[in-house]
Amino acid sequence: MRQEPVIAIKHLNHYYGKGALKKQILFDINLEVYPGEIVIMTGPSGSGKTTLLSLIGGLRSAQEGSLKFLGIEMLGASQNKLVQIRRNIGYIFQAHNLLGFLSATQNVQMAVELNNDITANQAIAKSQAMLGAVGLQDKVTYYPESLSGGQKQRIAIARALVNSPPLVLADEPTAALDKQSGRDVVEIMQGLAKEQGTSILLVTHDNRILDIADRIVEMEDGLLTRDSQSVIIGEQP
Repeated sequence: MRQEPVIAIKHLNHYYGKGALKKQILFDINLEVYPGEIVIMTGPSGSGKTTLLSLIGGLRSAQEGSLKFLGIEMLGASQNKLVQIRRNIGYIFQAHNLLGFLSATQNVQMAVELNNDITANQAIAKSQAMLGAVGLQDKVTYYPESLSGGQKQRIAIARALVNSPPLVLADEPTAALDKQSGRDVVEIMQGLAKEQGTSILLVTHDNRILDIADRIVEMEDGLLTRDSQSVIIGEQP
């Protein structure tokens, strides 16, 4: 029997603006993401990918249709409920969004300390173990300014995955990286996700990383135009 989806979206529409300026951005989106599945979303700039990601992540409120995270309906959810949902989702952005005045350990530790049941020493140990898992065991005391782009993005991955969330959302995580660093970063994400059973929904323009996907979905003009298994990846240029 198939597991329940982590994300279940049905007939989702989204609009920007009001009155005469109201414009529809997403049109009748239907999508399910299952535990441990890596789904890559592609499509041209302005097609609605980041808007959809922000709705799934509870960073914006859903307006029409149904959007469920672990069976919880996010449409009409209170801000308090959305905050609770966000604590169960890891986020990785194109800009690593690290705090420059905090060390690698402290940047990851911030995410761990969202859990009130953990002591400071446990949080440090857990953060450093996760930095070790992304290959930064010798950089735990370093500050972002002394690290490369790829190393900073590894810290961001450690921060996103340290609490073993059921879902990680990644928006162009390799865009600022060279080919090898980008490859390393997504392979780390892939390995840790499969180990933890974490689902990943990753938005990218980077055709070089499509092979890590279990499925590829394509957006164009606010519509999901393609949803395919990774066996079709060989057709990509």
